[in-house]
Parts: sequence; structure tokens; C-alpha cells
Amino acid sequence: MTLHRLRLGVLLAGLVLASGAFAAANPTQRIKDLASVGGVRANQLVGYGLVVGLDSSGDQTSQAPFTVQGLRNWLEQLGITIPAGSTPQLKNVAAVSVHAELPPFVKPGQTIDVTVSSIGNAKSLRGGSLLVTPMHGLDGQVYAIAQGNLVVNGFGAQANDGSKVTVNVPTSGRVPNGATVERLVPTTFGGGDSLTLSLHTADFTTATRLAASINKELGADTAAPMDAVSVRVRAPSDAGQRVAFLSVLENLEVDPGEASAKVIINSRTGTVVIGNHVLVTAAAVSHGSLTVSIKEDLHVSQPNALSQGGQTVTVPDSTIDVQQKGSRMFLFEPGVSLDEIVRAVNEVGAAPGDLVAILEALQQAGALHGELIVI
Repeated sequence: MTLHRLRLGVLLAGLVLASGAFAAANPTQRIKDLASVGGVRANQLVGYGLVVGLDSSGDQTSQAPFTVQGLRNWLEQLGITIPAGSTPQLKNVAAVSVHAELPPFVKPGQTIDVTVSSIGNAKSLRGGSLLVTPMHGLDGQVYAIAQGNLVVNGFGAQANDGSKVTVNVPTSGRVPNGATVERLVPTTFGGGDSLTLSLHTADFTTATRLAASINKELGADTAAPMDAVSVRVRAPSDAGQRVAFLSVLENLEVDPGEASAKVIINSRTGTVVIGNHVLVTAAAVSHGSLTVSIKEDLHVSQPNALSQGGQTVTVPDSTIDVQQKGSRMFLFEPGVSLDEIVRAVNEVGAAPGDLVAILEALQQAGALHGELIVI
């Protein structure tokens, strides 16, 4: 038993099993962990700005003319005019994009974090400061103003011969509490006699159980499932009472439905996640590999000392070796569960890449009962 567990552990280093795959049922979860309230959402903000104060690591103006244009516009707003025809050679300025997420219910005067990323050819933003940057929503309105010193985790150094060392990403950084909210985002949270809970993962069973849990605790006909994602809940129309109502509602516990049988394969990394309820009908699988090795050596042939007209030539000597590892075949009986699948594949010593091919072949044969998803 100990040896089997050791061998199984080797395969599990490449095969990631779904959390709780062998559990009989999912543990209960709070409603706040399963669903979100309709109308309560974040909004994305974006802006264009300039970072100054760099140590000769800014944009090269010949290749990033928009940096000079942005600097001209900013100086003109301050009453400074650059002479026509002159092209400033800047080394300590970089054009950047500034983006942030505006949380729900945030009020004017509060601050949010912003992320700053170079959009030119700056080598590093380390040590720079972001100038005043308006941040727009998708409706074109300004919702926040960003400014502040950058915190850059990346670092880069370059020698005169062109060699360089880079740690992390020096062309991106953050400004903690770097944007001040200027406009309130309209919300549909208040008003009406009901609200909608939206499940993070669509599931008819979970939606039904969620509504049943609410009705059990808060009275019959309080909640009703609308579809696999949405549950309508009757709620007070007064904003203060609705907040207190949601405080009780989001802490109710629900026994969510189990996920459908899925096998998820990451084709780039070879990671395989097998969910619960994945079964295999009767099938036989053979696993083996063929290795062909070709080795070529060069030998020098020289004529005898007394030979007439002899020449020294190079003669190739090729060796071809073909090796085929012993193929092993294992049989899946009808109704095989996840435990047997892992054990059988581990017995033949298949690597994660081989496991991907085996699972795809089982699906093509109609023996894999579960959705195969390749990402």
C-alpha cells in the first residue's frame, strides 16, 4: 500500500486533482460566496498620462512622438509654450496608460489604487512620478483624477556592451491610493420591491437550493429561481432596511449542487484537472513508445606512405539504433471511477503529456463519460 501511494504521488505531481473530488458532497457555503447582488458591480477606468523624473530611462522621442505631443499639451495648459519647430530630446519622461477599477458604492473624495504601464519604449519607470491624469469611464465621463509616485517592483541594468539584466517588469508599476474619485456612479441597488442574486457558476440545482434556503429562513415565497444563474428575492425598498436585509441574507448557508463531470486539459503546460463523477465505460488502452537514435561519426582515411596519387579523405560512419519500450495494456471495466483511472494510468508509468493523449483517445472512442475541455 505504501509503495502504491508513493507511485501515485509521482503522477499527481503532474496531474492536479479537483479539490474535493473524492468527497461525497460539497460542503455548505455562504450565499455571499456563491452569488453577487444584481446591480452591484465595479467599473473600469482608463487614462493617458505622463511619468516624469526618470533616470534617463524614458521614451526615445524619435520613436515615440506622442510623448512630446503630450508634454507640449501639458505645458500649454500651464501657460508655457515650446517654440515652434523645436523637438525636445527627453530622457526622463514616459507616456503611460493608467487604469483602475472603481469599486461599487465608492463616494467622491475616496481614493483607489491605480496601475501605470508604459506604452512607449521606456526602459524603466522606476523612480518616476505620475502627473495629473483624468481617468475616464466607458461613457467618456471623468470619474477619478490620478497622480503620485510610482511603486515599481521590477529592476533593470544594462552595460555598454549591450548585455543587460532584468528582474520582474520595470515598465509597469502602481500608485497606492493614487486616484481620487470625483464622480458618483449611478446604481440600481435601491428601489423596487425585489433584488436579484446572480450565481458565479450557472447551476439549476444550486439556484433551486439557494431559493429553498432563503424561504426556509425568511419565509415562504421570499425567493424564487428564475434560471440557472438568477434568483429573485423580495426585499425592502428602503435603502437602510435593504442593507440590513442583505446582511442577514448573505450569511445564510446553502448546500450547492455538485459540478458536472469535466476533464480540463491545459495543452501548454500538460496540467490535467479531473472533476468528480468522471466515469469510463469498458475500454482497453495500450501505452508504449518508439525511440530512434541516429549517431554519425567521421573517420579519416590516409594513403600508405609509398602510395602514388593517394589522397586523405573523410569517411562518415553512421549507426542507427531503434528501441521500443515494452508496451503495456490495461483494461477499464464499465463504470470505472476517477480513483481507478488514476491508478491504472499510474501503473503504466504515463507522464501528464501521455495522459492527455489517453483521455482524448477515450473520448473519441466514446468511453469517457464527462466533458473534455482543452484550454
